[in-house]
Amino acid sequence: MREQYRTEGLSEAELAAHPMEQFALWFQQAVRAAEQGALYEANAMVVSTADAGGRPSSRTVLLKQYDARGFVFYTNYDSRKARDLAANPRLALLFPWHPIARQVVVTGTAARTGRDETAAYFRTRPHGSQLGAWASAQSSVIGSRAELDRAYEELAARYPEGEQVPVPPHWGGYRVTPDAVEFWQGRRNRLHDRLRYVREPDGTAWRAERLSP
Repeated sequence: MREQYRTEGLSEAELAAHPMEQFALWFQQAVRAAEQGALYEANAMVVSTADAGGRPSSRTVLLKQYDARGFVFYTNYDSRKARDLAANPRLALLFPWHPIARQVVVTGTAARTGRDETAAYFRTRPHGSQLGAWASAQSSVIGSRAELDRAYEELAARYPEGEQVPVPPHWGGYRVTPDAVEFWQGRRNRLHDRLRYVREPDGTAWRAERLSP
């Protein structure tokens, strides 16, 4: 099982001055590919964490915001990923845009977003997703699917469509501040282009370097 990747590559001369500018360019291209049916959920990313004992875990979540400060996602603060981040805020993100032969790999540090920012985003979620944030005790063991459905139905009766759902105190965002961002472009014969931005020690500038595939 092997695919031959595209011939066009990524050169140092093409890179933006800041990794988030380069990410914005590639992300918009991924969004267009998704709109054309060539890619599914351009904002899906794999979040990898490790607990205090170094045991790793990964899961796919949705990117909800990005800007010069970094990448934002939302989750249950009682989930496994949140427990990991409480013990070890270092993490990695992976955007697996395989249909367009691209990946973006981010390493950095996560910190909780403010409650005002969390509440503002929560209000934009579909009503059902707001209820789901209350119904699911994420990562905990439950007896059956029926138990989850029953919790959701009880919430739907308490907060019918059109009624404001309160923001769960155990739910909110994380902003990932990157210290390295790698842009991977698939090339023929497995000679891929890998260009990585690395934050300088003073934290004010970035340098770009090429990695061997």
